[in-house]
Amino acid sequence: MSETLFSRKNMKLLSDPLNNSNPITVQVLGICSALAVTAQLKPSVVMAVSVMAVLAFANVIISLLRNTIPNRIRIIVQLVVIASLVILVDQVLKAYVYDVSKQLSVFVGLIITNCIIMGRLEAFALGNRPWPSFLDGLGNAAGYGVILIIVGFVRELFGSGSIYGFQIIPDSWYIANGGFYENNGMMILPPMALITVGIIIWVQRSRNRKLIED
Repeated sequence: MSETLFSRKNMKLLSDPLNNSNPITVQVLGICSALAVTAQLKPSVVMAVSVMAVLAFANVIISLLRNTIPNRIRIIVQLVVIASLVILVDQVLKAYVYDVSKQLSVFVGLIITNCIIMGRLEAFALGNRPWPSFLDGLGNAAGYGVILIIVGFVRELFGSGSIYGFQIIPDSWYIANGGFYENNGMMILPPMALITVGIIIWVQRSRNRKLIED
């Protein structure tokens, strides 16, 4: 049973989105949230976990219902499932991480319109069983989340001198204190998120020539 659940084919559903099928760097999906919530690492992590919860469980629910959903209303059903999960996630965030919930603001609600989620429901969950659908949801959300976390890490470190709200760059390093360093305020602006994602895409495609389009 475990061999079937964790077969090589199923494990590829988890591993491929982290590299060759990454939803942001390869499929170029979910870019908007990557630009909007990555000025700091903490909201990046919370958004990544939120999308993972919504996508994994939405995939499972749609997979369970796939043989009973009339084709003409499948998009409506998918949106209802996603919206319900997003509302649940939003309430959990407000209950346990209210400060981050305020930072994320409307972007939690906009998970409903995240094209990665709708894309996986259409492309995978409607045609596969619950367990592979769950793994596919986890894998794609993890691939999305890894990019958010990398971008959030870089932007917060060089833009604010901190990581997860904790100061990393010593005060003695700053020019105002006789040092040599100054935070780069441009890093916390949205254009730098796009540039950082672009650099990640460039590095990934330079390492894997198969990803370069003919």
